[in-house]
This record gives sequence, structure tokens and C-alpha cells, in this order.
Amino acid sequence: MNTNIEAALKSFEQLLRIMDELRKKCPWDKEQTLDSLRTLTIEETYELADAISKNNTNELKKEIGDLLLHIVFYAKIGSETGDFTLDEIIDSLNKKLIYRHPHIFSDAQADSAMDVKENWEKLKLKEKGGNKTVLGGVPKSMPSLIKAYRLQDKARGMGFDWEKREDVWDKVTEELDELKIEINKEDEVKSEEEFGDFMFSIINAARLYNINPDNALDKTNTKFIRRFNYLEERTIQQGIDLKLLSLQEMNVIWNEAKSKGL
Repeated sequence: MNTNIEAALKSFEQLLRIMDELRKKCPWDKEQTLDSLRTLTIEETYELADAISKNNTNELKKEIGDLLLHIVFYAKIGSETGDFTLDEIIDSLNKKLIYRHPHIFSDAQADSAMDVKENWEKLKLKEKGGNKTVLGGVPKSMPSLIKAYRLQDKARGMGFDWEKREDVWDKVTEELDELKIEINKEDEVKSEEEFGDFMFSIINAARLYNINPDNALDKTNTKFIRRFNYLEERTIQQGIDLKLLSLQEMNVIWNEAKSKGL
């Protein structure tokens, strides 16, 4: 289904006019800066991620709108300071998309999604004012688990990867053994370092087997919340103080939650 460009442009124009009015007349909107919006944007991004995880299309539409508002807000502030305008932002994006898709807009060849990703990284390094190193484009403030995945994926794009994905399990075992040694020594500094190496190897294994580790962990977190909530609800129904239950008694209710598919 193609985008209804005429309808989209009409709605977008209204959004821009609303933003102009808000910056002129709303006390809260008038006070906002790039810095003040930063944490709010991060919050909106996580809310969008939650909506995606829930596969809730109504909520997803709302959260995409909220994030779009922030993009327009940043563009408005940039135009006020004379640093950039919305049309400059869009023009820059258009040029980048065309440049990084030569298999669509030029005569380059890309037969698979993997070819596209590899070409994308190579083209980024050639861009004027772009990243000078392959890993330079990974944000420093990115959550560590996602950052590890992106670092490994970018390195893979340059050929730095395991020849056989099965070999990664030897590395995982090696890192786990080194972690156990430092834990047994009760060396907190070394234990933390080796735990990081172990996690990095596990994330690498996930990548090699086409598992997104962040998505996988998020699903496990959600499953844990469901089962623990069930544990709490059952004890409340029975008039029991959860803290007074033994671990064995908790496990009985926990396994009950599992048997119900929670």
C-alpha cells in the first residue's frame, strides 16, 4: 500500500502550524530547549518500544505521533536559533537515503539484505563529515546490551566475524570458566571484567543465531513479571504474607503459573 502523500502532507502542515502557535503562546512549550526535551524524548522512545513489544497498533500509532512531535519540536528550536530548519533536515535525510541505496538509485548490485548492510557501512565511512571509524557511529550513551550487539554487527560488516558460528560456543565456555576463576578468588574488579566478557560472548552467540538479545531479554522480563504477579495475587487471595513463605512454597505457586502458560 502506497502512502497517501496528499493527505499526509496536509496533516503534517497542520502539525507544523500547531507547533508555531505553541511556541508563541504556550508557557510550557515556549520554555523548552534541546536539553530539556532530551530526557522526554528518551522516555517517548521507550514508550514506543513498549507499544511495539505489546503489538498494540492503537498504542503504537499514538506513540509514533508523540515521537514525531518531538522531531518537529527539535526542528522548530533549530530554526529559531538559526542552526537548522525542517526542510534542511529532510533534504539531508533524502540525500543520505539515495546515496546509501545505490542498488536502488544507481547501478550498484545488492542481492541480499546482508549485501545492503555491508554496503551501507562502507558508504558511511566515505561520507564527508561522517564517522571516521567503523565503530564511531555507535552512540556512547546507548544501553550496553544493545551497544554490544551493534558493535559486533558493525565489525561483522567489515568481515571481522567467526567463520563458523558454532565456534562461538567455545568462546562462551572459555569466558564462563574465566569468570568462575575470578569469582572463586573473590576479586570483585576482575569478576566484573570477566562477567562483562562473558555477557559480550553470549550476545555475540545470539547475533550469530539471528536472535536479538535485547528482545529476548525483554520477553523474559515480561514473563518473570507475569509469574511474579501471579505469585503475589495467589498469596493475597489466600491471606498469606508472601515474605513468610519458604522458597519451596513459592516455587509451588510459581510452577502453577508456568503450567497456566504465564
